[in-house]
Amino acid sequence: MKKVFMFLAGVGTMAFSAVSAFAQDEMSAADLLSGSGEVPLNQALKTKFIEGGPAFMSLIIICLIIGLALAIERILYLSFSKINTKKLVAKVEDALKDGGIEKAKEVCRNTRGPVASIFYQGLLRYDQGLDVVEKTIVSYGSVQQSQLESGLSWISLFIALAPSLGFLGTVIGMINAFDAIQAAGDISPNVVAGGMKVALITTVGGLIVAMILQVFYNYILAKIESITIDMEDSSISLIDVLTKYGEKK
Repeated sequence: MKKVFMFLAGVGTMAFSAVSAFAQDEMSAADLLSGSGEVPLNQALKTKFIEGGPAFMSLIIICLIIGLALAIERILYLSFSKINTKKLVAKVEDALKDGGIEKAKEVCRNTRGPVASIFYQGLLRYDQGLDVVEKTIVSYGSVQQSQLESGLSWISLFIALAPSLGFLGTVIGMINAFDAIQAAGDISPNVVAGGMKVALITTVGGLIVAMILQVFYNYILAKIESITIDMEDSSISLIDVLTKYGEKK
């Protein structure tokens, strides 16, 4: 967890550095757009970033970067948590036949993932009876479920925050447009265009960030659901295996 926070801090520093670089290149990007010929995509995006207002656009970009960092961390964690549960159940069953409960616990200790952890906790309490084992599996399964969902609340926060910042930029852009109209005493398109452009760019930026993070969020939820189903199915299989083992003793 400490490494994750250090990574996020580094990401935040990179984001602020990028914002500074965008601000320094404002004139050169504007010159490129005003000239003839094609404009590179990165330069066009940089110019739109500046036109949308570095203050709000930088906050939206930071939401994207930190949100993606959290999403990638969850995806990696869930990928390492996913194992072949049928193979694990078969290994535990073979270990019970060969060396009993201790051998089965050793198999679980040497296997990564929440399913192996649940099995280990259940095997630890085998001497207390199958009822206790079953209750332990259910209780520890809830703990593992919470660990799988760790960090999702932060990702959902950035999904909501990015468009909110975009809409806030829209409101401020509209206020600037009306201020310009009031100062000029005229409602011509040229007077209003600046504020309207800022309003539209910040809204689009916030919505794009929210959509990107939403895709990652739903993918993570799907992986959690898959692992949860494996946990429940394999837990039932473990109880069946321990019941057969107890009958043979």
